[in-house]
Amino acid sequence: MNKTLHSAPGVASGDRVVLFDGVCRLCSAWARFLIKFDRKRQFKLATVQSPEGQAILQWHGFPTDYYETMLLVEGSEIYTKSSAFFRVMRRLPWPWPLACVGWVVPSFIRDWLYDRVALNRYRLFGRYDACVVPSKDHDARFLGE
Repeated sequence: MNKTLHSAPGVASGDRVVLFDGVCRLCSAWARFLIKFDRKRQFKLATVQSPEGQAILQWHGFPTDYYETMLLVEGSEIYTKSSAFFRVMRRLPWPWPLACVGWVVPSFIRDWLYDRVALNRYRLFGRYDACVVPSKDHDARFLGE
């Protein structure tokens, strides 16, 4: 999904924000991966459960109580599923952009595969009882911090 609107509350026109499920172990590992490899700090992070994440979801018309995809917000643009994943990977340092070879797969197949993991992520990877709180050295990487 790609939707053009004015920027969501708290998102500046040049911001790139990755929204992820803060209680999902896989999603939290994804956030730690981004903190480690996004050395240029191109992306800000927000959990979908945070006030900032909830405001972005609401602004773009996504449910605020059920999360089935990671979202990438780039200013007024929003990307979901495999499109969000590949747009993030292409901005990371070598060798991570190599993952973008997956763009050659038609989006309906990519998103079907994405959904298989996303919809079963708790069963496959587990979940935390509450959102993982970022450590002090990672605070600046999160939207609203």
